[in-house]
Amino acid sequence: MAPAEKTPEIASVWTRPRTKQREQLSREQIVAEAVRLLDADGIESLSMRKLGTRLGAGATSLYRHVANKDELIELVVDEVYGELEVPDVDASPGWRAAAVSSAYSLRAMVLRHPWIASVLGQVGLVHLGPNVMRTSERLAAVIHSAGFEGEETELAMSTVFSYVIGVATSEAAYLSMIARSGRSEEEWVDSLTAAAAARASKEEYPRLSEGQNHHRGRSPEQTRDAKFDYGLQRTLDGLEYRLGTLS
Repeated sequence: MAPAEKTPEIASVWTRPRTKQREQLSREQIVAEAVRLLDADGIESLSMRKLGTRLGAGATSLYRHVANKDELIELVVDEVYGELEVPDVDASPGWRAAAVSSAYSLRAMVLRHPWIASVLGQVGLVHLGPNVMRTSERLAAVIHSAGFEGEETELAMSTVFSYVIGVATSEAAYLSMIARSGRSEEEWVDSLTAAAAARASKEEYPRLSEGQNHHRGRSPEQTRDAKFDYGLQRTLDGLEYRLGTLS
């Protein structure tokens, strides 16, 4: 009998044993400083050499804790996922309220750490991290409590995640662009509105003009919140409709 074929190991910080180190520098310190660096300067700025300098240590010291930059990305993604708050479905007023609260928490996390959007799903197996798994399990419990079973629990959860990540990523890019301009969001929107009004007459673009009028009296942040909530509620409406077809 031919020997069983060995399953290849998956390269991830979460699938290899963590060795004990006797140095003053810890993995937790490295990850915390990496998050601060990313928040301040973005993903392009991240390097083991630069991080080592900020920590007062050589890059070699960092490699004793983290094998490479990809592993570091896995760690920082899991670190910020630890900020997410997913209500206990048994203590919440219902699955939909819990899903809304979770979605807003996820959006807030992306806006605090805009660099995360560029690495989700691209580097390593971030979904194996303890914070990501804990959060996903709690959200799966929320979706399951609504009445979804089996594979549809995961699919419905992915639908909500995809909507939130997509919108929050766009928001983060927009806010980062404004920050680079040196202007406030209110100043940016005022100048954009004036430019749009100068180029688009009400007769040529009646629907666009009507849409702009709806935003009058709102702050830019309130407008973004309203757009996000509208899409989120319609996404959940779709899931509720699907639940109706399963009963």
